[in-house]
Amino acid sequence: MSYQTSTQYSQQTKQFRGGEKKVMKKRLALLLSVAMAFSMFANVAFGADAAKTTQEKFDALKQQGVFNGYPDGTAGLDKEMTRGEFAKVIVKLLDLKEVHGVYSYKDKNYGASNWAAPYIEAVTAENLMQGKDLEKKLFDFNGKITVEEVAKVLVEALKLELPKDAQNNASAWAKEYFQAAVDAGLISKDANPKANATRTQLVEASFAADEALKGPKVESYKVIDSKTVEFTMSDKEVVKVTLEKALESNKETEVKFTHKNKEYTHKVTRVVTSAQKIESVTADNVKEVVVTFDGSLEQKTAENKNNYEVKDMKIDSVTLSSDKRSVTILLEENGSDMKNQKETELKVKNVRNEDGSKTFSETKKFTPVDVKTPEVKEVVGLGTKAFKVVFSEPVKRGDAVASSNYKVDGNMVAGSVDYMYPNVVIVNKDLSVGDHKLSVSNITDFSGLKSIPTDKEFTVAEDTSAPEIVSAKTNDLKELEIEFNETVKSIEKLYHNVSGNTGKITYKDNKVKVTFSNQMYNGDNTVYVKGVTDYSGNKADREIKVNPTLDTTRPEILKLEVKEVGALNNHKLVLEFNKKLDKDSATNTVNYTLKDRDGKVLKNSNGVDADGHPIMKPSYDEKDNKVTINLNSKLSNQTDYILEVVGVRDTAALQNTIAPWSQTFTAKQTSKTGIVRSWFTQGNGEQNLYVQFKDNMRTDGDGSVLVKEKYLFNNKSITDHEINMVSGDTVRITSKADKLLTAAEIADTTKDFALSVSQVKNANGDYIKNGDSYTLTYSGKLNKEFANSISVKNAKVVSRNEIKVEFAGKLNYVNVDDFYVTALGSSYTPSEHEQSNDGTVLTLKFNGDQTLPTSLSGGKLWVRDSVTTADILNVRVQAGETPLTDLDNVRPEAVLSSLSVTPTATTATYKATIRVTGDVKVDKPAEGIFTVEVNEGLKAVDRVTKVSVSSSDSKLLVIEFTMKNEPGKLISLTKDDFVNVKMRDEDNNVNKYIVDANVPTSAPQVAMKGFATTAQFTEKK
Repeated sequence: MSYQTSTQYSQQTKQFRGGEKKVMKKRLALLLSVAMAFSMFANVAFGADAAKTTQEKFDALKQQGVFNGYPDGTAGLDKEMTRGEFAKVIVKLLDLKEVHGVYSYKDKNYGASNWAAPYIEAVTAENLMQGKDLEKKLFDFNGKITVEEVAKVLVEALKLELPKDAQNNASAWAKEYFQAAVDAGLISKDANPKANATRTQLVEASFAADEALKGPKVESYKVIDSKTVEFTMSDKEVVKVTLEKALESNKETEVKFTHKNKEYTHKVTRVVTSAQKIESVTADNVKEVVVTFDGSLEQKTAENKNNYEVKDMKIDSVTLSSDKRSVTILLEENGSDMKNQKETELKVKNVRNEDGSKTFSETKKFTPVDVKTPEVKEVVGLGTKAFKVVFSEPVKRGDAVASSNYKVDGNMVAGSVDYMYPNVVIVNKDLSVGDHKLSVSNITDFSGLKSIPTDKEFTVAEDTSAPEIVSAKTNDLKELEIEFNETVKSIEKLYHNVSGNTGKITYKDNKVKVTFSNQMYNGDNTVYVKGVTDYSGNKADREIKVNPTLDTTRPEILKLEVKEVGALNNHKLVLEFNKKLDKDSATNTVNYTLKDRDGKVLKNSNGVDADGHPIMKPSYDEKDNKVTINLNSKLSNQTDYILEVVGVRDTAALQNTIAPWSQTFTAKQTSKTGIVRSWFTQGNGEQNLYVQFKDNMRTDGDGSVLVKEKYLFNNKSITDHEINMVSGDTVRITSKADKLLTAAEIADTTKDFALSVSQVKNANGDYIKNGDSYTLTYSGKLNKEFANSISVKNAKVVSRNEIKVEFAGKLNYVNVDDFYVTALGSSYTPSEHEQSNDGTVLTLKFNGDQTLPTSLSGGKLWVRDSVTTADILNVRVQAGETPLTDLDNVRPEAVLSSLSVTPTATTATYKATIRVTGDVKVDKPAEGIFTVEVNEGLKAVDRVTKVSVSSSDSKLLVIEFTMKNEPGKLISLTKDDFVNVKMRDEDNNVNKYIVDANVPTSAPQVAMKGFATTAQFTEKK
C-alpha cells in the first residue's frame, strides 16, 4: 500500500489480485478471531512476557523462522529493516504461502532473481502491502520500513478497530493506525511514528502478535472441588473446566481444555491439608478396612473405634497412618470376618479433621476383595534363640503357630511359636550367628487363601542386652504404654511407685500396655519394670519417670437414636457417648429429662415421672459407650420432643462431667406398609418399577425380596419380568417384551395404581408387617406417588433457625444450596443441614443474616430447578414449592431491654412501651393477660386500662395502667421506682389476643410470645 499521501491512499484499489479474495491459512484465521480483544494484546506484550528481553524474543522468533540473524551471529537489534525484509517477516509470522512466478512491481532488479519477490507478492495478494507508488508500480523493497507503516500493516492484518480522533505525531493518513497499534500493545506509545523502525521495535511487535496467535496463556488456576478447576487466562477470561475423573489430593495432574478454539494442557494440583472428604474405602483382606481421606485427621477421634461401624462386625482397633490421611480398621480375631467379594458398608461418625473444621458422619459401601495369598513381609532375628516373622495381612492363629509350617535352612522348626494377632509370630529356635534362610508354607488368611511356599533370607546377630525403655505414653492416670527397643517376651512385675500398684499387662511386639488397678499420682511417678526379658533370655530391671497427661475432656454425646421395640412398637432412646462413662452416673435417672417442644417437662406420661425423668433405670453398655432409656411408651410422631442430659461423668481421674446437653428429636414411626416409596420409569425400550423398603432387605431364603411371586402391580403378577436389587433397600422390576403398563395406562393421570408385596424379610431376618398383615401395600397416581422424583411431604417450622423437611424417600446426597425459604417478599438460604438416621428427614439450619424472620406468614420452602440432592440411585428431589407448616413455632417476641415506662397527660395514669421483633396487632382486648407491679408490690397498681399498638409503629406495643387511689391522695411513681410488666404466654398462645399482624385473618393466627421484664420509671422532662 502507499504510505506517501492521503490522496494516494484514497485512490488505491481495494481489490485482491485476480478479483478474488485470498483466504488466509487456518493460523491467520485464528489470529483474526482473537485479535478483537485489544487488552489481550497489551497483556501479552507488556504483561505475562514482560520479563523476557528483546534478545530472548528474537531468539524465539528466530527458532520459528520469522527472523534471521546476521552472518556474525548477532541479532542486529539496533539496525533498521527494509520493506522487503519486513514482507518476509509478515509472511513467516502469519504462515502465508509464498507466491512464485508473479511479479507485480517494476522496481529495478525486481524479478525471478530477487529473493524478496515471493514474499512481496504474498503480502500483496493478501492486500497487506501494495507499494510506495501505485501509479509507477514501485514497491521500494530496499527502502526502510517506518514505524507508522508497520503499524498500518499489523492493524490491517489483525483487523483491529480504529479509534476516532486519534491525537499523535503520526502522518495524517497513519494517525488512527498508529494509535490502534499502541492501544493493542504492539508498539510503544513513545515511539516516533515517522522514524524508520528498528529491528528491536519489529521484534517486539512481531512477538506480541505471535503470542496472540498462539492464544491467551494460563495465568493461574483455582481448584474449586475435586472435579472442577477454574483457569484464569492472560486475556482475563475465566475458563471453568469440569473433569470426568476426580483429582487426587496433593498429586499433580494434567488437565486438558479448549479456549477460543485452542487446546491447552496445564498441570494442576489439588492441595488438601486438613481432610474434607473420604476418598476411598477398601479392603484387600477380610479383616482390615482402609479408609483414605483427602487430608489429615485429628488423631484422637480418628483412632476411636467407637467412631466406626463395619456392618455386623466387631472392631478390634483403629490405627491412624503416619501422614494422618488414612485409618486401618482391624476387626476382632474371632467371629468378625467380612465376606470376600460381597458388598458391605462402613459407617464413619464423629471423626474430625485435623483443624476441627469438619466432622465426618457418613456411610460408605465397599466390597472386600481378597485375591492375594498371605506373604512373608519381614523376618527379623531376635538374637540367637528366636526370630520374628511379619506377614502381609492378618493370618489365622492355628496355622501361624504350627511349627511344622516353618523351616530354617531346610530343617523343620522344633521349637514353639508365639502368635500376636493379627500378623506377627515369634518362632523360638536356637540359631547360629550369620545368614539363614526361612521357608514358610501353609499359612492361611481369614478368607481361606493359603500362602505359597516362599524363602526369605535373614541375619542373626548375638544379642546380649536386655530390652531398654524408649518411651512411655499415658492415657489419664490408669493406662500406660511403654515402648522398648526390641520385642519383649515377658515381664515379671510392673507397678508404679509402690509394689502393690500393679495392673493387667498386654504385649504387642515391642510395646507393652498396662492398665493399673490403682491410679498413678497426678504428678511425678516412678514406673518399675521388673524382670523384662527378651527372646534371647536377656533380663533386666528397668524404670522410668512418668508425669501423666490428665484426661480433661468432658464426655460428649455423639448421637441420639430413637428406636421402636416390642410388639407395641414402644420407643427407646439410645445415646452414644465418645468415651467410657462412670456407670452410676450413666444409669442415674435424674440425669435425663424429657420435655415437650416448648421446653415444658413431660409429667407422668410417656414413660417419665412428674419431673420428666425416666421411670425405668437406664442401662449402660460399657463396650459401646451407649446408654439406653426404655420409655415403655409410644411417643407421638406429630410433635417434637427435647431430651436434656446433665451430670453424666466419665471414668477419668478428674471425673469429667458432661456439659449440659439437649437435643430436639422426632419420634420415629415405622412405615405402616414397610414400603417407603415406589417409582416408575421408561426409556431405551424398557420399563422399570422401583420399590424402596424401609430397611435393607433379605435376598435369599424364604423371606427373599427377589421372589417375583410375592409382587402384584396394577393387579397383575410380575412373574414375566426381571427383578434385581439395585441397593440394599431397593428392588428394580424390569419389563422389556411384556410391558408393565400400556401407553393408555401411562397417559391416564386419574388412575390409581396399587403395589403389594407379601412375606418379605429385612436383612436381620425379621418379617416386615403392615400391622398384623404380612402384605405390604403402596398406592397412588403414576405422575405423583409413582413419579421418578422424591417429593417433599412437608416442611415444618421448628424455630427461626430450623426447618424440618420430610421427604417421600431416603436421601443419600444432600446439597444444602438446593433449598431456600421465601417469606414476606424476602428469601433466606440455609447454611447447613442435619439428616435423620433413615435419610427421610432433613433439618435445614438458618443462621446469621439468613435467620428466618419473626413472621413466616405465607412462607414457602423452595427446591431449585437445578436440584442435585438425590437418593442412592441419583433420583432427584422434586423441584418446586411447599407451604411451611407449624408457623406458630416462630412468634413475635418482646425485646426485653426496650421497656420504657413514662407518665401520660392523665394524673396517676402511666404507659409502658416495649418493642417487638415483628409487626403485631391487638386482635382482642388484651388487658386481662397483663400484670404490672411496682417495686415488687410496695406500690399498688390499680389495673391495666388499655393495650394497643402504636399508630406510627406496628412493632411498638403500648400498655397503659393506673395507680390505685388511697384516702386523700393519689399514689404516683418517682424516678426511684422500678416497674415490672408481665404478659402471660399461655393465655395469649391459646386465645390469640396479640398476634402477628402479617398473618391474614382467614389463616390460623400466630400469637406473640409472653414476656416479663423490668424498667425504671422515667419522669417527663
